[in-house]
Amino acid sequence: MTTQPALPLEGLPETASGPSAAPRPVRAGVVGAPKGVARKGVLTALRPDPHRGTGQHPIAWLHICAPHGAIPTATSKCACGWDRSAVGRRQVLALVDDHTAHRDLCPLQAPQERRAAA
Repeated sequence: MTTQPALPLEGLPETASGPSAAPRPVRAGVVGAPKGVARKGVLTALRPDPHRGTGQHPIAWLHICAPHGAIPTATSKCACGWDRSAVGRRQVLALVDDHTAHRDLCPLQAPQERRAAA
């Protein structure tokens, strides 16, 4: 019984049978400014890190859905655990008022002076 030679796999180049040196890149003439000029560049080109946060993050959310000709709905959520919802125009308007009032009463949003006074 004879074995067939292994066929090369599709898409893979054949490997060399021995070690070979990689071709060396040809150096082109140096073009541009002298070395070290970039360090003396315009300072306004340096910008602060865009990913650095300000320390602020959302605490409360009010989501109102009022498509034309349909019954409006709304939800009011806060990181402190406040979670309310409303269906219908009057209830949604009341929930908006409750959400606004909750901002003044929420322990996560009220400034320290207001909390101490309360």
